[in-house]
Parts: sequence; C-alpha cells; structure tokens
Amino acid sequence: MYAPEEGRKRILLLVILLLVIGFSVVGYLGYIIGYTTAKNEISGLMKRIESLEENVAALRENLEKTTKNAMQYRLLAENISLTEIYERVKNSVVSVRGIIRVPGIFGYSYSRVQGSGFVYNYSGQMVIVTNYHVVREAINITVTFASGNSYPAFILGYDPYADLAVLKADAPESEYYPLEVVSSSTLKVGDIVIAVGNPFGLYGSMSVGVVSALGRTMTAEIAGNYPIANLIQTTAPLNPGNSGGPLLNIRGEVVGITTAIISGSQGVGFAIPSNMLLRVIKWLVEEGRYDRHPWLGAVGVDMNYEIAKAMGVNVTYGWLITQVIKGGPADKAGLRGGTRTMNIAGELITIGGDIIIAINGVKITGIDSLSSYLEEYTAPGQVVKVTIIRDNQILTLDVELGARPPLR
Repeated sequence: MYAPEEGRKRILLLVILLLVIGFSVVGYLGYIIGYTTAKNEISGLMKRIESLEENVAALRENLEKTTKNAMQYRLLAENISLTEIYERVKNSVVSVRGIIRVPGIFGYSYSRVQGSGFVYNYSGQMVIVTNYHVVREAINITVTFASGNSYPAFILGYDPYADLAVLKADAPESEYYPLEVVSSSTLKVGDIVIAVGNPFGLYGSMSVGVVSALGRTMTAEIAGNYPIANLIQTTAPLNPGNSGGPLLNIRGEVVGITTAIISGSQGVGFAIPSNMLLRVIKWLVEEGRYDRHPWLGAVGVDMNYEIAKAMGVNVTYGWLITQVIKGGPADKAGLRGGTRTMNIAGELITIGGDIIIAINGVKITGIDSLSSYLEEYTAPGQVVKVTIIRDNQILTLDVELGARPPLR
C-alpha cells in the first residue's frame, strides 16, 4: 500500500505535468493562431502596398499627362508664347504661285494656282517643301518670301502618292530660314498644333487647333485614286491656300504638311505626317521621284455590320477585298476578291471575297489602319503575313508586297 504522503506527491506531479502539457498546448495553439493571424495581416498589408504602388503609378501617369496638357494649354492661353512661335517661324513660310495652261477649242486658257510652302535644309541644300497638288502641271512657278521678294522656282522632285513636292528657288541665301522637321510618331490626339500659311492669298496667317485623329486615309485624284495614308486630322482652321504650309507643334517644329480640307466641314482638316516627308525627301531631292510605296494589289471596302450579315460572317471589322489586280501581289499570293454584287444599305457592294483582319499580327479594322500600317512599316519586296477570313475560317497567307505603279 502507498503512504498518503507518496500519493499526494504523485498527484502533485501529475497535476504539474498536466499543467505543463496544457500550457504547452495552449502556447502552441496561441502561436499557430498568432502566426496565422500575422501571416494574414502581412498578406493583407502586401496587397495594400501593391494596390498603393499601382495607385501611385496611375497617379504619376495622370500627373504627367495633366502636366503636359497644362503646359500645352498654358502655351495656348498665353498669347505671348504663340506670338513667339509665330515670330520664330514666319520668315520660313513662303507663298507658292504658278500658272496652269488649259487647252480648249479656242486655244489655251490660263488660271493661277496658289499655295504655301516652307524652307527646309536638306544636307546643306535649301529647298522649299509644298504639296504636289499645288504645283502639279504648273508653269512659271514663283515663291515669295516674308521679305516680299519673289523668285522663280522649279520642281526638284515630287511624289503624288504622298502629295509632296520639293522646289528649288533662285533666291539668295539671306532669304532662307529653314524649319526643323521632327518625327510625327510622338503626336497624340489632343496635342496642340499650329498651322501657318497663306489662306486665300493672305500671307503669313496663323491658326491653332488640336490633333483630332491620327492614321486617317484620303483617296485623291492626284494619287491615281490610291489612298494617301496615315494623315493627321486637325481642328486647326485650314482654307484654300494653306496647302503645303507647315503644321507645327508647340515648340515650333514641323510635324506635318497641311494638305486638304473637307468642303463644307467645320474644324476638319488634314496634314501629311512629317514622317512621310523624312522618308521620301532624300529621293525627291536626289532622284526627283519616290517609287517605294508598298502595294498590295487589291481593291476593297471597310467591313460593317450590314456587310457581315449579308455575307453570313461573325466579324464586323476588317477590310473586305472586292477585287484583286491580276498579276499583282494579292493575286500571286492567292488572295480572293468578291464573287457577287449585292445592294447593301443602298450601296452596291461586291461580296464573297477575303476579309483582311491582320497584317503581321497587327489588327486591321479598315482602310485607315491597313494603309497606315503598310506605309509606315513595310516596303516593296517585303513578305508580310496577311490574316484573312475565308468561308468563316481564319487563314494566314504570305504576301510579297510590290511597289505602286508610277504616276505622272
């Protein structure tokens, strides 16, 4: 038999052991709970930090945009800044005049053409940049500088597909104040632009607006009804006589060459992007022509809901090929034109052809994006991957681009 004293000791040891185990279990459970809670709190804090970092990045981006816009509109609001730009560029803008001789049943009749231009320094050679349509078929061309002095000029080179021409004037060096031409690829919708030219013969007129769209396309008779691609759309007021003048950014640098207005419109004008000028100027000055515009060799229309419904396809964007030019790049690559003509929303459209939806993986929504991509990023002889929809299936064909045929 155990003595009472020894039993009490054993009970006490058992109690102590149970207490130690209990405290250990409680401590462990507390540690687990605390660790889990801390881990969750840390995870939550990390997510909050990531969210804050994203918010800070977004705020920084918005601040940069706001600062840029504020700077632009401050310059717009402060007339002295615009005045300084005008004073800096006015001597670089010229008036271009010429005479068109038109044959008739009673002999020739004559009419005067007038536009704008600006001085550009090409490798030390001072030339005048203007629109091709200003001097097309013109004789007795003259340029008049800000000094009021006029000099005879001749066409050094021209490019109908870009509506650009370069003139050489018989003027002393003291008349030339060249403008700086910079890349137009940095332009964004909303950027302030300034046009200086001679609307209705009113020399040295200035107008201000914003870039209202980029990558526009305009079909022109002077370009053989081919599209003039990648145009800048602007709200800067343009009128007959502005053609060929510079479109400037807020630093007074040339980002475009004003070229056209839409008759009867308000606040819609177009300019050739300066990137086009920088691309072709070497050949215009040195060779007199530029014959490196890429050519797909197809005719088409922009897709829309009505056409898609008539063709039984699900895609409502892209460029529908209505005709391929026999022997052209599209024809050689196996692209197909339309097979039947339908009246769709009051317009006769040839449907059933391939629908171009991408080139080299870049989405094509219509003629604007198609022409702009080809002009900006491709060249004759280059093989491009053209993604099409044919019979409701997506196919990709290799097409070797050609060069547009020469125009007079």
